[in-house]
Amino acid sequence: MPRFKLLIEYEGTRYSGWQIQKNARTVQGEIADAARSVFKTGEFELYGSGRTDAGVHALEQVAHLDVNTVLAPHIIRMKLNDQLPADINILEVQKAPKNFLARHDALARSYLYQISRRRTAFGKKFVWWINDELNFHRMAEASKLFTGLKDFRSFSRDNREEKSTKVLVERIEMKEDGALILIRITGSHFLWKMVRQVVGVLVEVGRGNMSNVEVEALLKAQTGKPAKLTAPPSGLFLEKVFYEGDQHALPLRPVLSIPLQ
Repeated sequence: MPRFKLLIEYEGTRYSGWQIQKNARTVQGEIADAARSVFKTGEFELYGSGRTDAGVHALEQVAHLDVNTVLAPHIIRMKLNDQLPADINILEVQKAPKNFLARHDALARSYLYQISRRRTAFGKKFVWWINDELNFHRMAEASKLFTGLKDFRSFSRDNREEKSTKVLVERIEMKEDGALILIRITGSHFLWKMVRQVVGVLVEVGRGNMSNVEVEALLKAQTGKPAKLTAPPSGLFLEKVFYEGDQHALPLRPVLSIPLQ
């Protein structure tokens, strides 16, 4: 059965995440429905590079699709997009080696989070609007504490008994862009809600409610404090999934520019 690599963008506002769930609308479910219509069969397999939570967006999710078809990749892309809702778009379809696995072959992933320092009528679905004054430089300094191989057991709801909570965070990049604070986190993989909880802690630092010493303590002991600070999903984007040969250096740019006024 031929295998294809799909690059997908989506706005996650209306969906209960990527992965198919019973009695819930998901991105994977919508693509599977489109595939059934295009290929006139239910005999196919569709696997993503990883889950995204309800309300989280993707600039470039990756999936592999196994299906018997004579259609060329560009025709598959066109036909799938004809069947998909406007908030899901197949960017590209490529032929892939039969041993390519969207999840297990991924070497790293980057997530982008957008914080808006002013109320916005147009970007509400794509930012976390914070009305408080944020100290960007304090946030940037605190972000360095999360890089390297760390135990993020306090930054996830994953069961530590079932999987390791150690994650290699390659780097965290931050930038001010108009009314936005951009935070990019790149790592080997991420635990459930980990990125949003890291962002929530950085915001508390920016508000002046938490010191770097307190942040370090969160990484050393089991505590539920980060969960209480979880940033909303609206500002989070799966930005890029990296495979062998991919360039890791990317410009840090907003999805939607928001001027200060």
